[in-house]
Amino acid sequence: MGLIPLELTAEAQTSSTVATRLNPQQKQQLYNLLQQGKQYVTVGDLNNALSIYRQAATLDNGNPKIFSSIGYLYASLGDYQAAANAYQQAITLAPDNSDFHTALGYTFAQIGDNSNAINAYERAIALQPKNVDNLIALGVLSLRKGEYSQIENYYQKILTLDSNNQTAYDIMATALYQQNKNSEAIAFLENAIVKFPKNNDLRLKLATAYFKEQKSAEGLAQLKILESSEPNNAKVILKMAMVYEQQKDWDNALKAYQEASILDNKSIQAYGGTARILEQKQDYFRAIVAYRRFIELAPLNPYGYHRLGLLLKERGRKPEAKEMLEKAKNIYQQQGKLESVAQVQKEL
Repeated sequence: MGLIPLELTAEAQTSSTVATRLNPQQKQQLYNLLQQGKQYVTVGDLNNALSIYRQAATLDNGNPKIFSSIGYLYASLGDYQAAANAYQQAITLAPDNSDFHTALGYTFAQIGDNSNAINAYERAIALQPKNVDNLIALGVLSLRKGEYSQIENYYQKILTLDSNNQTAYDIMATALYQQNKNSEAIAFLENAIVKFPKNNDLRLKLATAYFKEQKSAEGLAQLKILESSEPNNAKVILKMAMVYEQQKDWDNALKAYQEASILDNKSIQAYGGTARILEQKQDYFRAIVAYRRFIELAPLNPYGYHRLGLLLKERGRKPEAKEMLEKAKNIYQQQGKLESVAQVQKEL
């Protein structure tokens, strides 16, 4: 669930007022620049397209579509701050263009300026109140800021415009369980699943809410439904592994963690879980291998160094063990975890 990027194109047309601002030679020059810029966009040469549109803006600094095109190109190149500046210039010239406000909101959201993003989307909604995508964006941003009081309002407005909008249900469910209103989340999601039985995101949220309410059997049942419909979904397999681990079902936990690590070979949780279960099963050689992979993926996480150091120490590999434990101690110190530092010091 995320914000929907605005599909603006980098095409700026000369407005009817240009004739009064530019002489015939300048008008032709502007036309040529815009055509050239459009060609660069078509072939994916965004840097040259941006250079051309900036020249066009110098020639005609009263055309909001040129500045919106510049904003689009900056955003496409990942320079969201410059994109925001360009969209603000476009809005100064055309304050009632809802698309410009939407684009500005999306751009602010990409740089983490959620407050200004919300302001921009609210202005877009004021200009175009039936735009569902903008209401969804406001819901997502409210989740980010933890402003839950507004979310039900957006949820109701979205459903008024689109009664089958599944993202609205997703936003509302997320708001409930982020507030630890787990029983309410379960009731809401059970109804949502009846309406949208193939929506696996909602089903995964329902499973999570069950686990939060200590209803492991119900949660696991939902995960098994997900597994049958999405056998290669690493998140689902990983969640099942965690449940099996909580139930001390070591064989199924190990199988699930290993499967999750195959599906997502950069999953820190999958390799950490694999290492823990192997250690629990006293398969120390393979546990050491798994912890080494965990460290590769999470070099600033002291847990892997700590556990690996202890395993190496037990196997008599003291120089390696000391190196790992020292690394764990140093990271604990940097994190201000003094109790862990003291514990490692004893183990050294």
